[in-house]
Amino acid sequence: MKKPFIHSSDLDRPGTWLKYSAGMCEQCMSACCTMPVEVKLPDLVRMGEVDEFEAGEPAKQIAKRLMKAGIIEHFNFKNSIFTLARRANHDCRYLDTQTRRCTIYEKRPNTCRNHPQIGPRPGYCAFRTKP
Repeated sequence: MKKPFIHSSDLDRPGTWLKYSAGMCEQCMSACCTMPVEVKLPDLVRMGEVDEFEAGEPAKQIAKRLMKAGIIEHFNFKNSIFTLARRANHDCRYLDTQTRRCTIYEKRPNTCRNHPQIGPRPGYCAFRTKP
C-alpha cells in the first residue's frame, strides 16, 4: 500500500517550499492564503472594496477608510501599495474557513492571480498537505 504524500512547508523558509505543479492546489491547505497580500487600487476596485468614483480620490484618504473598515492593514504611501488585512490566525479575510477556498476568486487581486510565478520564491509554493 502506497503511503500518502505529506508535506508542510515553513512559510518563513522558502527553501522548504515545493516546486509548483498543476493540481497542487487541490491537495493544499491554502498556505499561500496566509501570506501578506499586496494590492493596488485597480485590484481594490475589481474586488468591490473601492468604487470607480472613489478611485479618483487621494490614495491616502482611501487607505484611511479601508484601514478603519478592517480591509487593509497597511498602506505604503511611497508606492501606493495596500496590504490586505488578515484574520488573527493569518488567513486572508477572503478565505472561507470551512472550504479553504477564496470567496472572491473571480475578482481576486493580481498578486493572487499570478502566484506562484511571483513572490518570495517564484515557481515554488508554500504547500501544506490537507489533513
